[in-house]
Amino acid sequence: MHLFMFMAGLISLVAGANLLVRGASKLALSFGISPLVVGLTIVALGTSAPEIAVSVASVLEGKSDMAVGNVVGSNIFNVLFILGLSALIVPMVVHRQLIRQEVPIMFGVSLLMAMMALDGLFQMWESLMLVLLLVAYTSFLVVQSRRESALAKALAQGGDELETELQAPVPGAWDAKLPVQLALMGVGLVFLVLGSDWLVSAAVVFAKALGVSDVVIALTIVAAGTSMPEVATSITAALKGERDIAVGNVVGSNIFNILGCLGLSGLVAGSAGLVVAPSLLAFDIWVMLAVALACLPMFITGGEIARWEGGVFAGYYVAYVAYLILAAQEHAALGTFSTVMLSFVVPLTLITLVVSVVRRRA
Repeated sequence: MHLFMFMAGLISLVAGANLLVRGASKLALSFGISPLVVGLTIVALGTSAPEIAVSVASVLEGKSDMAVGNVVGSNIFNVLFILGLSALIVPMVVHRQLIRQEVPIMFGVSLLMAMMALDGLFQMWESLMLVLLLVAYTSFLVVQSRRESALAKALAQGGDELETELQAPVPGAWDAKLPVQLALMGVGLVFLVLGSDWLVSAAVVFAKALGVSDVVIALTIVAAGTSMPEVATSITAALKGERDIAVGNVVGSNIFNILGCLGLSGLVAGSAGLVVAPSLLAFDIWVMLAVALACLPMFITGGEIARWEGGVFAGYYVAYVAYLILAAQEHAALGTFSTVMLSFVVPLTLITLVVSVVRRRA
C-alpha cells in the first residue's frame, strides 16, 4: 500500500509540474514575456515545484530536516546525475550567458546556503532573505530581457520585419485562452499538493522499515523522485540537441531550489526555523557546494562538459549514494570505501580535471 502511495505521489508530482509549467508558460507568453525569461523563471520554478511541495509538506508534518535534505539531495542529483547522464548522451556545450551569469549565481547561492547552515538552523529572517533574493533575481532577468528586446528593436532597420524571441500562443490553440491557462495551473497545483503528501508519508514509512533516517531517504529516494521533471526535461533536450536547455534547466532549478524551496519552507516553519541535521552539516551540504564548484572551471574555461566528464559526474553520484547507504547501515566496508575514495579516486579526478582545464586554456 505504501509503495503504491509512493508511486502515485511521484506520478502526481510529475504530472502536476508539467501542467503547471504548461499553463504558466502559455500565460507568460500571452503577456509578451520572452521564452528565455520563461525558461529561467517559470519553467525552472515549475520543475522545482515538486521539491517545494514536498519540503513544505515535510515542514507541516514536523519533518523540517527532510525539507533541508530534499533541497540538498536534489541539487546534488541535478548536477551529478542529470548533467552527467545528459553529457554521456551528447557533450554539453554551454551558452555564454549561463557561463557568465547563471553558473556563478548557482555557486553563490549554494555558498550562501552553506554559510547559513553553520549554526544548525535556518532562521526565519534567513528564509525571508532567500525569498527576497529570488524576487530580486527574477526581477533582474525580466529587466535584462526587456533591455535586450529594446536593443533588438533599436537595431532593426528601414521597416524590416523584426524577428523577436516572443512566441505568443497560436490564437486557435486550445490553451491560448486565459481561463484554460489558469485552469491548467490550478489543476497542476492540486496534483502537486496531493503528490507531495503521499510521497512524504510513504517515504517516512520506508525510512522506518529500512532502519535509516528520514534525512537519508530525503537525500536519495525523495530527492531523485522530485527531480523527475528535471530528468525528463534535460534528457529530452539532450536527445534533441538542445544542449542549452539541458544545462540551463539544471542550473535554474538549483537556484530556485535554494532560494524558493528552502526560503518558502523556512517561512512556513515560522519562528521555529528549519533544523539542519548534523549529518547534512558534516557531509552532504559540502558535497552540494563541491559539485557546484566543479561546474565553474569546466564551464568557464571550455564552455562544455565532455562525455568523460559526464561519466565522472554520474559515477560520483553512484559513489555518493553508496556512501550514504553504507553509513546508514554502519557497514564494515564503510572505512575501506571512504579510504579508497579520498586517497585515490578523488585526487586522481582532481588531477585529471586540472590537466583538462590547462589543455582547454592552451
